[in-house]
Amino acid sequence: MAGTPGREADGVAASAVKAMQAEGRLAEARERYAELVARHQRRATRIAFHYVRDSAEADEAVQDAFVKAYSHLATFREELPFEVWFTRILINGCLDRIKARTRRERWVTSMPDGPGGKRDFAERTPGHGPSPEAQLLSRERRRQVAEAIAKLPDRQRSVFMLSHYEGCTSREVSAMTGLNESTVRVHLFRAIRKLRVLLGEGAGPDREK
Repeated sequence: MAGTPGREADGVAASAVKAMQAEGRLAEARERYAELVARHQRRATRIAFHYVRDSAEADEAVQDAFVKAYSHLATFREELPFEVWFTRILINGCLDRIKARTRRERWVTSMPDGPGGKRDFAERTPGHGPSPEAQLLSRERRRQVAEAIAKLPDRQRSVFMLSHYEGCTSREVSAMTGLNESTVRVHLFRAIRKLRVLLGEGAGPDREK
């Protein structure tokens, strides 16, 4: 993914926004930054959802990350793609939300879900658009895959989603998560192995045609 025209354009845009901020041209900076937001919002929402597991909270996490990235753009360095730099901010924010939620749940008894309280994970996950593989899979099969991914340990799930669905290299995942590259590869291997076991045990033949 590194070195693609889109990433080069992101780097140029981020550097331009940083320069505008430094020169006090804040209206222009916000307008140019909005272009970066538009390009990355869908992908960011997809990543955030896989962490926080709630559509509304994922939206909030993404907005917070874009605001934080804008306010810290002076620390952005062109040698690291904006996408990678921003994703690390997003992931750290999601992890903070999970920690805060865990602390709350220690003291607050969760109310049971009412009708419609939870939707199918596969239905709530922002999609890439239909692919040939997705068109062949039944809704039940997609649900099984989503549930299997949800059962992965946090780090394995993060590495798997960034590598398999976002197309990131081990080096990029390392920069996004703070794990070294060899650890990323180990987590990816273990995630794939566990998914095969889970799907082999729980996935029967598709019944929907």
